[in-house]
Amino acid sequence: MRSIPIALASTLLLFCSQNAAASFVDHPVHSPLWTNQYDRYFKKYSKRYFGPLFDWHWFKAQAIAESALKHDAESHVGARGIMQIMPGTFGDILKKNPHFIDVDNPHWNIAAGIYYNRTLYRKIKNAPEQDKLYMTFASYNAGYGRILNASKRTGNKEKIWSEIKMYLPKETRGYVHRIRKLMGEH
Repeated sequence: MRSIPIALASTLLLFCSQNAAASFVDHPVHSPLWTNQYDRYFKKYSKRYFGPLFDWHWFKAQAIAESALKHDAESHVGARGIMQIMPGTFGDILKKNPHFIDVDNPHWNIAAGIYYNRTLYRKIKNAPEQDKLYMTFASYNAGYGRILNASKRTGNKEKIWSEIKMYLPKETRGYVHRIRKLMGEH
């Protein structure tokens, strides 16, 4: 029996695990494959910061795109938790919300992520509501400054997602697309 080199075996294992993760992420937000363990927090803080009529599933979809709902996720740049919040951003959020005790606690991580989305959402002016939401997610991923610069490049007074996204990084466009896909949009 021939053995394969360790480097090749590692590459194959990584490829298979990435493909398995990618196919898992393709399941819609309403799929029973996604845990409902944190739904009460998505509901509570969506209602608090976006109102009772807002569909809280958008933030669950965002969390799936961020961390696949893994409470202990940590990115290579230090973003942490379900909502993948940077420690500096969490520090800024704590100034207005000192009761958000711990970025590593799923409850407070989700609360902070949705609160931060609200601060970004309020900055975006002259946009239809749905486009404003997409730009909020793009801001969460790439920073509000990038969205502002992209909107200036369109030359339009009204901010339209389909026009702005052309001027954003591929990663950010993919991030928003993934959230929309999880919500059943194409």
